[in-house]
Amino acid sequence: MVKLYGSPTSTCTRLVALICKEKNIPYELIKVDLAKGEQKHAAFTANQPFGQVPYIDDEGFILYESRAIARYLVKNYPNQGTPGLIPADPKAEALFEQAASIEIFNFTTFVGPIVVEKVFKPLRGLQTNEERISELLVSLRPKLDAYDVILSKQKYLAGDSVTLADLTHLPYGTAFYGAGFSEEFDSRPNVARWWKDISNRPAWLAVKDGA
Repeated sequence: MVKLYGSPTSTCTRLVALICKEKNIPYELIKVDLAKGEQKHAAFTANQPFGQVPYIDDEGFILYESRAIARYLVKNYPNQGTPGLIPADPKAEALFEQAASIEIFNFTTFVGPIVVEKVFKPLRGLQTNEERISELLVSLRPKLDAYDVILSKQKYLAGDSVTLADLTHLPYGTAFYGAGFSEEFDSRPNVARWWKDISNRPAWLAVKDGA
């Protein structure tokens, strides 16, 4: 069984849990208390030298970085759960890689810091920088306009089948959507349709509120 070391509510831990659910991979969550700084303890950093959650132990194979873990799980368990999350055909895989790059550089680069300002900072008793949020939204909106164009031509970011590149939007995208920014998705019809689709997948609903 895969052992998942992380915090139940962390975005990156829930991404890994999501892929476990999509691929029907049993996992055991080993809770790491971030408030107590357990991720910085020697026992943790021996396996994750940056002191960040999550990492996995798959029968002795240690891996960290949530996107790397997600890719590994998809490829290491190919014959179970949702098929095609990383396509095998070279052209389809190239389109997946393109979509994966879009997620990192045209979505999470902006949405992630907004979530930090609007959600994570208040939880820590810190002041939200509204000016920073406004600047990030100005940069994000044309990116979402491009998403709307892409999604007007196909069901998902890499084509007409869901891939890992769609699913990696869910942890930060859900926090963003629920923090008062739903209109940024809902005002763009193709983005709204795509978001409703991926955010209602049973695997995500199973881990949305905790890995």
